[in-house]
Amino acid sequence: MFLLYIKAFHIISVIAWMAGILYLPRLFVYHTEAEIGSKQSETFKIMERRLLKAITIPAMIASWIFGLILAYYLVNWSAAGWFHVKLLLVIAMSAFTGVLGVWTRAFAEDRNTHTQRFYRFVNEVPTLLMIAIVILAVVRPF
Repeated sequence: MFLLYIKAFHIISVIAWMAGILYLPRLFVYHTEAEIGSKQSETFKIMERRLLKAITIPAMIASWIFGLILAYYLVNWSAAGWFHVKLLLVIAMSAFTGVLGVWTRAFAEDRNTHTQRFYRFVNEVPTLLMIAIVILAVVRPF
């Protein structure tokens, strides 16, 4: 029963983490259109900071904690090639979250250097990582 609750909290935290890393680049797309110093730009700064610090980062940390607990109890580390690749992709998603933090800070300091198109492209990265991670976790192809 304990592991079922851990699994449930892991899924909940991953959903929250994904929501944050999918929505933040979308906010950046709209923020690039706002004039520096405008009320709209200042509103985006607040939204981005709150999304990152109140939802995305705590959800990422919770995902790691619950995921590592599950891995400890459920994964045969020596025979789980799929898990090693999944772990590498989760590390990549965590690094992506860190980069979102850097970009959030750049917007907060009015020094964004990227275009809308760049953020639209970047917005696809977490989706691709998520697809690969879920397939690895469910199918366990190797």
